Amino acid sequence: MINRELIRIKIVQLTYAYYQNGNKNMDSAEKELLFSLSKAYHLYNYLLLLIIAVTKEARHQVEVLTTRAKREGTEPPSDKFAYNKFAMQLEENKMLQEFVETQKQTWDDDVEFIRRLYGQITQSDIYRDYMENQDDSYETDREVWRQLYKALVVENDDLSSLLEDKSLYWNDDKEVVDTFVLKTIKRFDPKNKKNQELLPEYKDEEDKDFARRLFRATIMNADQYQRYMSDASRNWDFSRLAYMDVVIMQIAIAEMLTFPAIPISVTINEFVDLAKIYSTPKSGSYINGMLDSIARYLIKEGTLLKPMGENPRRVKMEQKRAGKRWTTQNNEGQQEEPKIDNPE
Repeated sequence: MINRELIRIKIVQLTYAYYQNGNKNMDSAEKELLFSLSKAYHLYNYLLLLIIAVTKEARHQVEVLTTRAKREGTEPPSDKFAYNKFAMQLEENKMLQEFVETQKQTWDDDVEFIRRLYGQITQSDIYRDYMENQDDSYETDREVWRQLYKALVVENDDLSSLLEDKSLYWNDDKEVVDTFVLKTIKRFDPKNKKNQELLPEYKDEEDKDFARRLFRATIMNADQYQRYMSDASRNWDFSRLAYMDVVIMQIAIAEMLTFPAIPISVTINEFVDLAKIYSTPKSGSYINGMLDSIARYLIKEGTLLKPMGENPRRVKMEQKRAGKRWTTQNNEGQQEEPKIDNPE
């Protein structure tokens, strides 16, 4: 489940914290990185447990209303959602039960939030359509939870605040982890019953090794990487860089030099996207140009031994500039729009 996107996010956060903190112990920092990644996996399990908690609340409400209906001689409520087949399979899942036993994390202390979320669900069109649908298949039960999760859990400010109170590590994790929860819902198969596999913490040992090596290379070679930035940025105003920009480029250079199988364009794109999130509004375009120049400089110097490839962002920017130049020339009467014969 912990993919390289999440690893890069954590390394940006932890590298920045490493330089801000007075105690610069590499071993402690690496342990903190791995612990931070493990907490993201805990969040993945915890959000799956949220589905179970809401289902239990639905079951409780149905029991209360059924008792009242019997007393008053009225029609009892439908228990379709309370005994949703997908949610019941998830409730029995062995891997999730092991998580609860080892981590002791449940939603038992957040009854008010669970009731509020259940109320939002029952008021939604998704829930109404599901309850009116005569199809009682497993696929329908699984799909309604996928839709409800996307509509009411992914963008839920109350949930985000609650999770932030529970763990500082979860501040920036939920957006990525939500994608894995949705992927898990889609993968569930009734034939697997309680043995359905959840996503593993790491896809393989290589990803865990990627996290360690990238973080260590970033910290251990910081001075060298910053010299590369300075040498390659003679035509740039280096003083314009925010401190977070320096950290992001330092990690990007570490990735370029440490992992020959990762294309340069992939590295640049990943860290430009992170700059847009964690640094200033203008950092994305600035870092894109800087990393492009640094990569070309390192290739020319023989330090970076892989092809430059095509930077899609650079191509797009050049096309945009070319378009502006053509528009300016055309407006000044120096160049006319080319005539294209109609093929018809």
